[in-house]
Amino acid sequence: MENQQNIMPCDLEAERSVIGAMIIDERAVDDAAEIVEPIDFYSTKYQEIYKAILQVIDEKKPVDYITLEDKLKSNNMYEIIGGIDELISISEAVGSAVNVKYYADIIKSKAIIRNLMRVSQDVIDMSIANNSVGEVLEYAESNIFKISQNRNHQDLVKIQEMLEPTLAKIGEMSMSQGQLTGVTTGLIDLDRQLSGLQKSDLILLAARPAMGKTSLALNIAYKASVKHQVAIFSLEMSKMQLTQRLLSALSNINLSELVSGRVTEWTNLGQAAQLLAETNMHVDDTSSISLNELRSKCRKLKARSDLDLVIIDYLQLMTTNSRSENRQQEISTISRGLKGLAKELNCPILALSQLSRAPDQRPNHRPVMSDLRESGAIEQDADVVLMLYRDDYYDPETDKPNIAEIIVAKHRNGPTGTVDTLFDKEHTKFMDLDKQMPDVGAFDK
Repeated sequence: MENQQNIMPCDLEAERSVIGAMIIDERAVDDAAEIVEPIDFYSTKYQEIYKAILQVIDEKKPVDYITLEDKLKSNNMYEIIGGIDELISISEAVGSAVNVKYYADIIKSKAIIRNLMRVSQDVIDMSIANNSVGEVLEYAESNIFKISQNRNHQDLVKIQEMLEPTLAKIGEMSMSQGQLTGVTTGLIDLDRQLSGLQKSDLILLAARPAMGKTSLALNIAYKASVKHQVAIFSLEMSKMQLTQRLLSALSNINLSELVSGRVTEWTNLGQAAQLLAETNMHVDDTSSISLNELRSKCRKLKARSDLDLVIIDYLQLMTTNSRSENRQQEISTISRGLKGLAKELNCPILALSQLSRAPDQRPNHRPVMSDLRESGAIEQDADVVLMLYRDDYYDPETDKPNIAEIIVAKHRNGPTGTVDTLFDKEHTKFMDLDKQMPDVGAFDK
């Protein structure tokens, strides 16, 4: 029997017990495979035997001495692991396979600790090599997150266990007929279409430049932040520029007057500032923020004060730490990461996105799903895709001046369609067309 190694954290007895259990009881193979991978074994011998067992199972053969001997020989590992005598010794040392999950958990835990030690050593080496603080932090956070994700595997759940919470949710929604089930957008017609922005959803707001993406996002941010915690990550505009836009919309003072300082309506500006001061809005203007940095900041905010909505302006300006072959792959990584983050935080993420130039080159300039820039993965990952279009941008003589169409191009759990809104360009704000309906916030006061 092997002596316990002290060089790195491991439990060779647990590794031996898992292998033995899998040899004497084939049912233990699935139990172990749910928890550990070959790389999780510290011992090369046990790692190779584990690989051979999985390969035998994949070939739909029984796990016994004969099939394992054949597979280990074909892998050129038979003599290295000690031959048939070692296989017999391992299996005879295990009386039962009943504790295989317990031992597999031990193996997994030790593997995680070893991986953390390796990352820590890499961080030390990078620091000694005078890598920048940003590079070291990015590497550490990215790799520690990968380790934590590898640890958090969900078990299969019987559908019967989901009936009670699902029916309770349906009952809750039935009792609140006409009320929002998600975070308000501040636009009644859009809220009717979406029932608000739903938890764990990735919502894409896409448009060509100058359509009003940021203005609409800020419109939503303000209305939501009256009752909810909202985080805005602005990769294009500074915090001050965003604040100026919000003050313009709230005070009905022309944005150009605020930016130039030609303000005469100080009372309105003061009231707007007071309204903004009463919100739960958090702003970050780190340019080219990475997926890992954004994830870290969201987690910290959620731990400190909860988090109900994340807004990113805009997706194509984000970066990753991975070395992708092209920008399309990088955008796909970001898109998948944002969807995963929405599920982890259990809150909606509204990501703004640029469209390709295709709408400008067509007679009908209204955007379609194929106009999404750089990656079809964005379309696949998003639960909701909103596209913004203003006819008066292309045709000053249009019969729909100041009308912004919010096209619900994809809605995973509901209807698609188009919502018409009023766009006040001078004050950078969106409003409902039907002024007879009650306002749900203070954005257009």
